[in-house]
Amino acid sequence: MSDETRVVRNDEKHRYEVYADGQLAGFTQYLVRGDQTVFTHTEIDKAFGGRGLGTTLATYALDDVVANGGVIVPVCPFIAAFLRKHTGYEEHVQWPEGTSAAK
Repeated sequence: MSDETRVVRNDEKHRYEVYADGQLAGFTQYLVRGDQTVFTHTEIDKAFGGRGLGTTLATYALDDVVANGGVIVPVCPFIAAFLRKHTGYEEHVQWPEGTSAAK
């Protein structure tokens, strides 16, 4: 992450936010249920597309959940796809009923 790109956890809005060039570029929303962090929605503003900000955002958010001893529940299609492509999170993921890592 460069000085121009940063990710912050915004507990008030229940989301992680990615900033690029000082502007909010996107976010991933979550709900906390006990030790579970349920990711429900992710979006990156089209004006910031193609810069890898979704990957930066997902990596930061998932690493934060793991560092705090939480369980990742990927309801959001973007977070689910990210987890299917990136190893190292398997033991920290609880797939929602009816889904799996193998899609």
